[in-house]
Amino acid sequence: MSDEAALPGRPRGSVRSGPATERAVNILAPNPSAMTLDGTNTWIVAEPDSDLAVVVDPGPLDEGHLRTVVDTAEKAGRRIALTLLTHGHPDHAEGAGRFAELTGTRVRALDPALRLGDEGLAAGDVITVGGLELRVVPTPGHTADSLSFHLPADRAVLTGDTVLGRGTTVVAHPDGRLGDYLDSLRRLRSLAVDGGVHTVLPGHGPVLEDAQGAVEFYLAHRASRLAQVETAVENGLRTPAEVVAHVYADVDRSLWPAAELSVRAQLEYLSEHGLI
Repeated sequence: MSDEAALPGRPRGSVRSGPATERAVNILAPNPSAMTLDGTNTWIVAEPDSDLAVVVDPGPLDEGHLRTVVDTAEKAGRRIALTLLTHGHPDHAEGAGRFAELTGTRVRALDPALRLGDEGLAAGDVITVGGLELRVVPTPGHTADSLSFHLPADRAVLTGDTVLGRGTTVVAHPDGRLGDYLDSLRRLRSLAVDGGVHTVLPGHGPVLEDAQGAVEFYLAHRASRLAQVETAVENGLRTPAEVVAHVYADVDRSLWPAAELSVRAQLEYLSEHGLI
């Protein structure tokens, strides 16, 4: 068994631009960081025999990256017909306006402030372009406007920042809420168990081959962290910063500001449920 096969979700390996499934091609944005991992994954999705494509998360406002996305689609004989956003964080959505100019596409998102065109996105929507079918799955929690896109033909789901290809994500309090996030993870678990989804196409990090395993890991991780936070409060730690320093002592300190957002969400959740 390879090291990758032993990790949660069975990550495919290194992150790179290129085909990920029969219908999905990744274009890796040049914005690596502690928060974005290798960079933002911009997804070009199309039916194999279609001349139309959908782009999910154009990424940062980087002219070279945006033009590479367009060029990659055109070299495959495809015109980009629609742009979708998983959520509004700049590393996913900042380039959407410029990308719309380059492609002449509408931008559809849950948040009206991010849309270019009349149509938004809502739970249960089915997007069809050139024979391609994408189903909108509401997955709030990382942010209030987070969505995932189910690609049934590839038994895959594009998760944005709800499930990453490596590590775990931030519940970006106060916009993100832990209760919503746990519900979203359960929704994705049902998609894997009952909907036959095997593959996770994340917003950052490598493709995951075991969707159910990835989501089960995330749920277990959240339960463990929540118990640690509850214990920390019972032991007298009161401020989010104090809890982070204790519970996240094994995490790179550069990530502590992001961890504090998750801790604030956990403290709010524990308070709402009468546990602290």
